[in-house]
Amino acid sequence: MGFKTGDFPPVDVDTFLDKPLRERMQALALHWVNYGFGSPKMIHTIYIVKLLLLYAVGGAAVATWTSGAGPVWDVAGWWNEPIVYQKLVLWTVLLEAIGLAGSWGPLAGKFKPMTGGILFWARPGTIRLRPWRRVPFTNGDTRTVLDVGLYLAFLGALLSAIVLPGVPSASLSAALPGNTSGLVNPALLIAPISLYVLCGLRDKTVFLAARGEQYLPALVFFAALPFADMIIAAKLLICVVWIGAGVSKFGDHFANVVPPMVSNSPAVPFRWFKRQQYRDFPRDLRPSKAASFLAHVGGTTVEIVTPLVLLFSTNHWLTLAGVVMMVVFHCFIISTFPLAVPLEWNVLFAYLSVFLFLGFPAADGYAVTDMSSPWLAAGIIAALVFFPILGNLRPDLVSFLPSMRQYAGNWASALWAFAPGAEQKLNTLPHRPAQNQIDQLQAMGYPKAIAEITMQQTIAWRSMHSQGRGLFSVLYRQIPELDRWTVREAEFGCNSLIGFNFGDGHLHDTDLIAAVQSRVGFAPGEWIIVWVESQPIHRGIQRYQVIDAALGVVERGEWRVRDAVQAQPWLPDGPIPHQVTWRRAGYEAPTLPVGLVPEPEPQRVG
Repeated sequence: MGFKTGDFPPVDVDTFLDKPLRERMQALALHWVNYGFGSPKMIHTIYIVKLLLLYAVGGAAVATWTSGAGPVWDVAGWWNEPIVYQKLVLWTVLLEAIGLAGSWGPLAGKFKPMTGGILFWARPGTIRLRPWRRVPFTNGDTRTVLDVGLYLAFLGALLSAIVLPGVPSASLSAALPGNTSGLVNPALLIAPISLYVLCGLRDKTVFLAARGEQYLPALVFFAALPFADMIIAAKLLICVVWIGAGVSKFGDHFANVVPPMVSNSPAVPFRWFKRQQYRDFPRDLRPSKAASFLAHVGGTTVEIVTPLVLLFSTNHWLTLAGVVMMVVFHCFIISTFPLAVPLEWNVLFAYLSVFLFLGFPAADGYAVTDMSSPWLAAGIIAALVFFPILGNLRPDLVSFLPSMRQYAGNWASALWAFAPGAEQKLNTLPHRPAQNQIDQLQAMGYPKAIAEITMQQTIAWRSMHSQGRGLFSVLYRQIPELDRWTVREAEFGCNSLIGFNFGDGHLHDTDLIAAVQSRVGFAPGEWIIVWVESQPIHRGIQRYQVIDAALGVVERGEWRVRDAVQAQPWLPDGPIPHQVTWRRAGYEAPTLPVGLVPEPEPQRVG
């Protein structure tokens, strides 16, 4: 891998796209083992520069300068200043809400332009996805001037809370008599909190992009709680995030996440180490024992045990060990450059580990038992765990982000299949600030075949995860001539339609498909979607839907997760079993028009 030149799959560009889809998926999956996405180091450098300069240095400079806690280079003087902590959280929310943090850039499918977010959400006429149909005054799927106004007001309210100086706090002075910086004025947080909710009720995309499931509770704590209770509540919040993510890794999915994640890491230069994450490269790409150990000891165990230690430990050295463990954990995630690129989130959580548990240890009066009221503590815990519990039992009701299923591999996801030429219809979508990714790559100078193979790497990546094998299995049975169709990873495609995706299939479910169809008008059989819901924690199945953009849902069914994780990414033994539970009367699988049906191969003679 060079600085400007990536590791492109070693295939014959002139003939590769004529091969059967299974052969293409096998070649691209094997290439992913050694090189991941194969991005040039320049791409990772851009992310690192953005992370260090815009987020870390920029955020710390703004937070310290506006609160009198600087200078910014005197880290030892401000790392445990409460107002700096508050403003760094607000800074993170601002960048996420603009679209300059997670789900930014080429690794998230944003090639040209590299930013989604504000380019979509500050533009009337773009697609808006309401979270619940029963909420009054949220009808429709088009962004209005009102929506744009609420969104821009949200950004402005966040910026005001960041740049305005702190105010004195009696509870802070009682805890830290020498503090002179104060806290963010609680009155300045009323608007961001209210607009968080209003924007979210109108458009779940903005709420999820701004990571409202984690930062909205923090803002409420900043505004409503006295200082010591605020710190303890923040500890409860971060531990619920960690433990919830750890619990979500129970089961068969997560071991399949680790190998492709490690393979994608530019910090792991040794191909032999990457191959060790797979059972028997190149014959068997299921996770090895080493990968399972890394997943369930380095991942699940660390995310459950370490937060509990941090929450209840009164021993300095034990607390220090726990903080170091979580900082290393988040640094590891950063090093892998996951495709949703949540780098800023991981940097913040690494800092919060230090600030909350070393800056305000339990032994100094910041234990859970030190909260002013046990009923307050119980109420906060109940509120924080409500959506994670509901989301694991009923994933159809809750996005995987409020369910705290980050990196779990148990995701709602989808594959899109377009009849030849039909994908271009998406480029007619009005008010859309970006074209299809294949066209973005060509606009950057990549030949069409190179751009197409690059995009097919993303569906090979999906096939390396458990749900990908189920999605491909249903797709093969739905479309007999799939080799000639264009297959896309829905998470990437969704990014180009609404400006954001973080691995959440709820952002490209039937609501998005209907919104696009109403504007574009695909004919029956031109755009077929296979969409699957996350696995409920207490059941061993995943439920899928087949959607024809022109007709709506045409089939429902389920497959066993155990069958999916036992299959190879390219399904050499054929599709995994699935059970059809409902099928639209009279629906028939789509076929290519005359002239596009693959011609039979000539038979050999002699």
